[in-house]
Amino acid sequence: MSLVSGMIHDRNYRIRRNRAKTRVRTGPHHGAGASAGSHDIWVIVPAYNEGERLTRTLRSLCIGYANVVVVDDGSHDDTSEVALRHPVWVLRHVINRGQGAALQTGLSFALERGATVLVTFDADGQHSPEEIERLVEPVRRGAVDVALGSRFLGQAVGLPWSRWLVLKLGVLFTRLFSQIRVTDAHNGFRAFSRRAAQSLCIRQNRMAHASEILDQIKEHGLHYGEVPVTIRYSADTTAKGQSSWNALRIVAQLVLGRMVG
Repeated sequence: MSLVSGMIHDRNYRIRRNRAKTRVRTGPHHGAGASAGSHDIWVIVPAYNEGERLTRTLRSLCIGYANVVVVDDGSHDDTSEVALRHPVWVLRHVINRGQGAALQTGLSFALERGATVLVTFDADGQHSPEEIERLVEPVRRGAVDVALGSRFLGQAVGLPWSRWLVLKLGVLFTRLFSQIRVTDAHNGFRAFSRRAAQSLCIRQNRMAHASEILDQIKEHGLHYGEVPVTIRYSADTTAKGQSSWNALRIVAQLVLGRMVG
């Protein structure tokens, strides 16, 4: 394993490539069951203290996708070490900067390496790798610049009622203030064309970064559409995630910020 120190926008992260595993990517087991064009897809996986859940997520992703980028957002556990056991790129923030910053780091890294289709994918196992091809299909054929996953057009398995309420309030906020008609405003499962990803400059974190992405889609005149996806909740992921009431507070702050801004 080698360590390469580098910089894309700043010096707050390190880039590590698991070279020992690189050869596996071209082996007979790599890409089994994947579509012929899966090598043009770069999957960005922001991760913060996801050591316990990351193995399952990466094992399923790496079966079908050659270019997976894990951005360890300053974790205190073994997230980076777990990631390095798989044929993936590992980028690490020296400090925790929030999911928005982790996404921007991963997108910039993939763009610099020529990515044409970029997917954002949660590390905790809530998303299904089997749905990536369906998500990217409208981007690949040029119908949209951005494909947004929607659990409300698809399925939200085990979604707590309090989280459902917060998500619906987020949709209402987006329609009122961003004037973008979506059914799911805070879904981390998205696909971007190269042009769309180059247009983004994500500065916010937590729920705010999802609203910021939608604002920038509108600002840059990007064509977007929603694709039904499945999100699976468990007691483990719900407990680790942001509390529904804290998320509600963030929504209220966003509304107040728009009103006074």
